[in-house]
Amino acid sequence: MITTPDRLHRPVLVLNASYEPINICAARRALVLVLKGVALTEEHTPGTFHAQRAAVPMPSVIRLLEYRRIPHQTRALSRKNIMMRDRYTCQYCHKVFNSADLTLDHVIPRSRSGETTWENLVACCHSCNNKKGNRTPEEAGMRLLHQPRPFNLHTGRHLMRLLAKSDEQWKKYLFY
Repeated sequence: MITTPDRLHRPVLVLNASYEPINICAARRALVLVLKGVALTEEHTPGTFHAQRAAVPMPSVIRLLEYRRIPHQTRALSRKNIMMRDRYTCQYCHKVFNSADLTLDHVIPRSRSGETTWENLVACCHSCNNKKGNRTPEEAGMRLLHQPRPFNLHTGRHLMRLLAKSDEQWKKYLFY
């Protein structure tokens, strides 16, 4: 089976040496970690990555060989992280979109002293963003699906569990 570029972007669960889930990365990054000898593949997905001199099974779950102490960290405020937190769902019409079809909306508009913070930014489709305009959701007659909150450890674990619903191999590593 030939690997397509999309398969290299497929999510892979990253475990610490202690089998604790610590991250999700793209299959491409996982393959690099495995080929460098930094990680082992714990679970495979159907298909093989073909290089010039080798064929490597596509990983679904990898485990780091050395334990990494993960300090309490906050996620950077970025478009990508807001989209992940909101699960690529418009927070007004509740429809799921591709990242390119979503914008960031300031719940309290910037023109009204709304800040660019985790608590004031949400994923929003173009249509809803245009409808809301320079108003608050209440003024526009719109309701938020979820109150925006900072991305934290709980949010990251929740995203891993959501992704695990489409990948049975992850479930035994994500303690429900």
